[in-house]
Amino acid sequence: MTDRRLSVAPMMDWTDRHCRYFHRLLAPSALLHTEMVTTVAILHGDRDRLLEFNTAEHPLALQLGGSDPAELAECARLAAGRGYAEINLNVGCPSDRVQKGRFGACLMRQPELVRDGVAAMLDAVDIPVTVKTRLGVDELDSYAYFSDFIHCVAESGCRVFVVHARKAWLSGLSPKENRDVPELRYDWVYRLQRENLQLTVVLNGGVTTAAQVMRHLDRVGGVMLGRAAYHNPWILHECEQALTGIAGVPDRASAVHAMTRYARLQTAQGVPVKHISRHLLGLFQGLPGARNWRRFLTEHAHVDKFDERLFSLAMEQMQVQPGPHRAVA
Repeated sequence: MTDRRLSVAPMMDWTDRHCRYFHRLLAPSALLHTEMVTTVAILHGDRDRLLEFNTAEHPLALQLGGSDPAELAECARLAAGRGYAEINLNVGCPSDRVQKGRFGACLMRQPELVRDGVAAMLDAVDIPVTVKTRLGVDELDSYAYFSDFIHCVAESGCRVFVVHARKAWLSGLSPKENRDVPELRYDWVYRLQRENLQLTVVLNGGVTTAAQVMRHLDRVGGVMLGRAAYHNPWILHECEQALTGIAGVPDRASAVHAMTRYARLQTAQGVPVKHISRHLLGLFQGLPGARNWRRFLTEHAHVDKFDERLFSLAMEQMQVQPGPHRAVA
């Protein structure tokens, strides 16, 4: 069974394979997730590209968006065949595009359909299938409804529920606003875990420090970090150290050197370095010179040919006052 005490959320346009490789350097035991991939895209698109990952990313879960049990089962089989550690079903995204596809948070109105989809996947594969959900949707926002939804879906055999501790509004709020405006209700997540010890409940939403992670872990089976892990990735190192006593790379400079080696290999295969460097912008968040680090990478990573000095030169900028930058040849 995967250690679920620490995981990183699936985040569209953020947790691509380069981001995940970087996060793995910082937190060797954390469960990582892909961006959400729809069943339609996998079944009718470029599945080799969509399902590609580096074995160094393990343990890695594929997050699926879909609602048709047969399609979910087929995508689960394809993912298991590619070596994914588990499948996670998206029942939390409130975007208009996702709603039009009849998946995401709108599925909270159809618990039996979610149950049947998860059951179909569990019948199709031998790896875990989990669900990421909200506390409720629109007017369906009582603890009783939330608890009944979880119990219905659990009839499928699902034993792990990742709960973003907010409800979702399907109209009136943007996806960004849905991540901030609805009230956080950690007490509901704690209660769900307390009343259902046979389940593993993973708390998500509003967690920004390693100390908060450790406090939540006194009450639930796991904590999932989202935007905090992206904008301040060193929090993953801090959490790993607190949980296991053995973090990944020993310091930020070592992470930079490791990502330099990774970028060298990737750019040799035609990957623009800016696709990699953007995930490192927050590495020095909160430290003196962090703005210079971000500025240098942003200004110079657009160069098509990767210069191996890019990251080291960006680190040098942290030692100087803002001003003219040393150009990357």
